[in-house]
Amino acid sequence: MDNKNLTVEKKPVMFRVARTKRETPDHVTLSFNGNIQFRPGQFVMLWIPGLDEKPYTISYHGSDFFGITVEAKGRFSKKAALMKEGDLLGIRGPFGNGFNTAPMDRVCVVAGGCGTAPVAPLIDMLGNDITLIQGARSKDLLLFRDRYPSLNGQYCTDDGSFGHKGFVTELLEQAISRTPFNMVYACGPEIMMKRVFDICEKQNIPCQVSLERYMRCGFGACGACVCGAERVCIDGPVFNSEKLRQMKDFNQSALLKSGAEVLLSTYASWRCGENIA
Repeated sequence: MDNKNLTVEKKPVMFRVARTKRETPDHVTLSFNGNIQFRPGQFVMLWIPGLDEKPYTISYHGSDFFGITVEAKGRFSKKAALMKEGDLLGIRGPFGNGFNTAPMDRVCVVAGGCGTAPVAPLIDMLGNDITLIQGARSKDLLLFRDRYPSLNGQYCTDDGSFGHKGFVTELLEQAISRTPFNMVYACGPEIMMKRVFDICEKQNIPCQVSLERYMRCGFGACGACVCGAERVCIDGPVFNSEKLRQMKDFNQSALLKSGAEVLLSTYASWRCGENIA
């Protein structure tokens, strides 16, 4: 059984998969025994020997275990989702800046798709006195929907199969009309997070969002993940309202693996660690 401590390692530490859990038809959680010094919103680099390395958030975190949730979409994530108990993977990190979790009341967490994974440990830390707004394409893709039974979550789906038919930002506007939030946390598609940011700016509410960009190194050396003047891997991936106001590339453009800059609409970035090739 692994019993390891992981603290800002720039070389992979090898772990064996301790448990696997099918979360949805598209999502699988890989759990590992060991302790990782981690703040919600930080990420690790997951290495499959002989294949590649990708950034993933920590979706479960305890004193002697941690979990990584993958969405099986591309070559790497499909391979990761097929891992079995006892399989060996390399992990380095954690890297980046996580969410600022200073104690406050009237907090809202907005999650879209597999953007629920980065905010899951945040929800665990904040406890039950929050408003959770979560969306997905359909009911069976609502990640961790049964994980917080004491939370009065608000849900929406693109197809109307569960909760409100529409967008999380529509539910956010409704919630703000009832509750003057002191902080909004968000993770999901960047177009969603930009809309969350705009809503919060209009209502003078601070927010923090977790961005996704292509990452090679994870510790700010290669520059592949820049967004404006910020390196997402080391300055983020969580950015607050003050930083977002200055990031001209936010919801506008990103760099491909080749280094070419493209419009964000053509940048097929995938949450849960699956980046454009």
